[in-house]
Amino acid sequence: MIELKGVNKVYKTGDVETWALKDISFKVNDGEFISIMGPSGSGKSTLMHIIGALDTPTSGEYLLDGKDVSKMADDELADIRNDKIGFVFQQFNLLPRITVFRNVMLPLIYAGTPKEAREESARKALISAALPENWWTHHSNQLSGGQMQRVAIARALVNNPTIILADEPTGNLDSKTGEIVLGTFQKLHEQGRTIVLITHELYVAEHAERIIHIVDGQVKSDSKSHPRRKISMKDYKD
Repeated sequence: MIELKGVNKVYKTGDVETWALKDISFKVNDGEFISIMGPSGSGKSTLMHIIGALDTPTSGEYLLDGKDVSKMADDELADIRNDKIGFVFQQFNLLPRITVFRNVMLPLIYAGTPKEAREESARKALISAALPENWWTHHSNQLSGGQMQRVAIARALVNNPTIILADEPTGNLDSKTGEIVLGTFQKLHEQGRTIVLITHELYVAEHAERIIHIVDGQVKSDSKSHPRRKISMKDYKD
């Protein structure tokens, strides 16, 4: 599904060049759950922006479903983001004074999706994100951090994207709540979703089945992981 071939990203300030990524090459198969791990300044955020079609490489190729994203125009990149990628960020980015259900529907409202269809899609997304139905009519500012992150996951799922791209999704959560959210990603992986998780924490990365370690803009290692314990449904009752 995802293939990067010799990807470089160079930022220029006057005569000064800063290499954020250097000759990055790897593949991600359909339905795979990977983590991209690295310290601050390693280039993992730049790599995330390229995978998420938020930026393009200076050189090299980025193929998504066999199409070269690195050569696409801005409007084509926007279509990729809308149709193929669901984003989950460290900041939940929910509107506080509307309900959970409406927060999840917002992308479909903006897209002009008919009411019945967007409500059905929102229901399916919230069920997939494991948020109990009794919370759906609450405003987002009435939820815990873990519940808000699961709403954000549901919103990322509502367009039925082929890839979930999560950037430090547990960064604002305590360890127990973070485990539950990571369990949600494991559950989505079991349903066949392709998940790319960006993190600087090894214990977070280990929830994926494969870890790509980025240091100084280069791939230091790419190895299989031994995913941590599965989260049972009783853990979701918070």
